[in-house]
Amino acid sequence: MKLQDKVAIVTGGANGIGWETVKLFTQEGAKVAVADYQVQEAKAKIKTLSSDFEGKVVAFQVDVTDRNSVDQMVQDVIDTFGKINILINNAGITKDAMLSKMTTENFQRVLEVNLNGVFHCTQAVLPHLLANGSGRIINTSSVSGVYGNVGQTNYAASKSALIGMTKTWGKESGRKGITVNAVAPGFIETSMVESVPEKVLDQLKQTIPLQRLGKPEDIANAYLYLASDEANYVNGAVLHVDGGIMM
Repeated sequence: MKLQDKVAIVTGGANGIGWETVKLFTQEGAKVAVADYQVQEAKAKIKTLSSDFEGKVVAFQVDVTDRNSVDQMVQDVIDTFGKINILINNAGITKDAMLSKMTTENFQRVLEVNLNGVFHCTQAVLPHLLANGSGRIINTSSVSGVYGNVGQTNYAASKSALIGMTKTWGKESGRKGITVNAVAPGFIETSMVESVPEKVLDQLKQTIPLQRLGKPEDIANAYLYLASDEANYVNGAVLHVDGGIMM
């Protein structure tokens, strides 16, 4: 097992990519804190897991935009599992609109969750990784943060900024035995694309060399690699998991 006896926090862990990550990490031997604002949904999902994982996957409510909430979540994880080895900054939202129609509130809200939330969670977890003398921090960027995307001024800005933070933190923390990397998903089959018309999705698939959207497990597997010992010498990297759309 690649994550035996490790403790991982997965923010936004109740759905989509986050939930696939929770299941995969648990199967690989980790104890997982499912950190999500929708804590009841997280608890319901946990009940669907095998009894073999009872006590190894626990839901914790958190509002990543609220530093007090984040600090409390991290302390609750320490009280429950005794340590933290891995942080997956997966929580994120979209509020798409063309620039001419985007409200200031929606611009700020996306940055608060996607950017400020990652800052809060990482800063709160960092002392525990430093105490271990090792750790993994994995941020979720996006191909939209690399090449931009129509109607996503706020989202693209937040995901681009995450790349800068990832590389900066990698330089700061690498000497402490902590690696910091990012995954840049392409277009993935999650609730974020459910509202996109089928015709638009078909056109989108034509731009992807693999001719399909990604699946949540494709991203979860990337997280697993970066969290495992196999990625010991990977630091400050951005792993594109996008079907080749960024080649």
